[in-house]
Amino acid sequence: MRPVYARRSSFAAAATGVTALALLLATPSAQAAPPTPVSAATARTYLGELTEKAEGSSDGYSREKFPHWITQSGACNTREEVLKRDGKNVQTGSDCAATSGSWYSEYDGETWTAAADVDIDHIVPLSEAWKSGASSWTNDERQGFANDLTRPQLIAVTDNVNQSKGDQDPAEWMPSRTAYTCTYLRMWVQVKHHYKLSVDPAEKSAIQSGLSGC
Repeated sequence: MRPVYARRSSFAAAATGVTALALLLATPSAQAAPPTPVSAATARTYLGELTEKAEGSSDGYSREKFPHWITQSGACNTREEVLKRDGKNVQTGSDCAATSGSWYSEYDGETWTAAADVDIDHIVPLSEAWKSGASSWTNDERQGFANDLTRPQLIAVTDNVNQSKGDQDPAEWMPSRTAYTCTYLRMWVQVKHHYKLSVDPAEKSAIQSGLSGC
């Protein structure tokens, strides 16, 4: 695991003669985040409205069938937009690539200062979407899903944590940071409900159990 870079404390800054006003002006803005998901109560309602059935086949699946990352505005693609949204004090070059900043990973509580250490996770993984309904979508529909900045579907997290998640659903994998359990499940259900994706029995049971404590 790479080292975490802590921000310098105000006490250390004061020791160098920085004024209180300068400190105030230099304080990073609050950590940004994906769009706020629906409430736990709404998520429970949405979960009851999802089609429950056995998980489908992964036959025919490939990430290329979910084109990403697409251009969002100017020179910025979806990954770069999420890095700017979810980070603090993010600076970018003329190509929109992040050159500095810091990113707090909600999944494991780690903070990174290099964009290369951060992945953009699809809350509902692309393969999971394929097996729960997206296999019948058009490529344009899958592109929209893979680059959705409107729903809480994309989040910047520690790269190896994202890789350990893979295409697993909440019955198989949850963020190790339990303080994020409710938010994660609310995000998952909202995305599946919006895109009319199905849930398998084990997945639904795990989500019901998790949401009961929210």
